[in-house]
Amino acid sequence: MHLLLVEDEAELADPLAAMLKREGHVVETSYDGDHAWNLLSNHSYDLVILDWMLPGHSGLDLCRRLRARGHSVPVLMLTARDTIDNKLAGFEAGADDYLVKPFELRELLARVRALLRRPPERQTDELRLGDLVLNVSNKLARRAGRPIDLSAKEYQLLEYFMRHPGQLLTHEQILEHVWDSGAEPNSNVVAAQVKLLRRKIDKDADTALIHTVYGQGYRFGMP
Repeated sequence: MHLLLVEDEAELADPLAAMLKREGHVVETSYDGDHAWNLLSNHSYDLVILDWMLPGHSGLDLCRRLRARGHSVPVLMLTARDTIDNKLAGFEAGADDYLVKPFELRELLARVRALLRRPPERQTDELRLGDLVLNVSNKLARRAGRPIDLSAKEYQLLEYFMRHPGQLLTHEQILEHVWDSGAEPNSNVVAAQVKLLRRKIDKDADTALIHTVYGQGYRFGMP
């Protein structure tokens, strides 16, 4: 199995990685949230072990971002925060399990085994809204059977819209989930990208799907 371990304390991360490798797993280790998000954005994993407190993006933020993008990879959250409210916050962010520090390595290993035994969620290859279809495997879009040629950023934006139909998505949310953490675009860049996507998605269509909520952001779906 391919695992990502995100832990900023090397004295804990390195023995954990060594133990998991002895179990036969391929383990990548990241020591900060920004680097971890870059890995999560570009690679697939069977399990993510995620510390809450990290330099850069927190573990909680990384977990929320994963779920917002529709990823169902199991997440085991590690933290010294042991109150019920903290645990609830972790689960609400999308964590599958929660382990409080300090812990015994054998307990973590047992939880890893349990999470990896769970059958993976079956995710459809297609997202649909009305006559718009987006195939997430080959990144192809069609509307009323008409193929739509999308750039990489247009595809990411459309996928984000289609995973959140009917929701008000602010400029800040779109920036956070569609642009890389190292980029510094602004709302004008978002507006320009939405305009390009709108031309392709709503062109010659009977019903517009991308709706501007002035001063706030965008809503995607049937009016």
